[in-house]
Amino acid sequence: MTKQKLPKWFKGVLYTKGDNVTNPFSGEEIDLTAEELSMYDFVMGAEYVLEARGYDEEIIKDMGKAISWIRKHNSKAYMVLLD
Repeated sequence: MTKQKLPKWFKGVLYTKGDNVTNPFSGEEIDLTAEELSMYDFVMGAEYVLEARGYDEEIIKDMGKAISWIRKHNSKAYMVLLD
C-alpha cells in the first residue's frame, strides 16, 4: 500500500497508526490508515466545533477540503462514514 500524504493546509493531529472506525448511525465498520484516521478525526472535530460555536467560514472551508480528501483517497470510507 502506498503511503498517503496529507495536504499542507492540514492542521490536525497526524496519527502514527490507523484504526477501525464505526459509523455511529449504521454500525458499519471500516479500517482506516493513519492518514485517513487523522483526516476523519479532523472532520469530526470540525463538526463538533461548528455545533458548539456556530458558523465559522474557515472551519467550514477546511472541513470541506478534508471531506474531499477522504473521498479522493478512500471512496469506500467516505461512503461508509461520511455520505
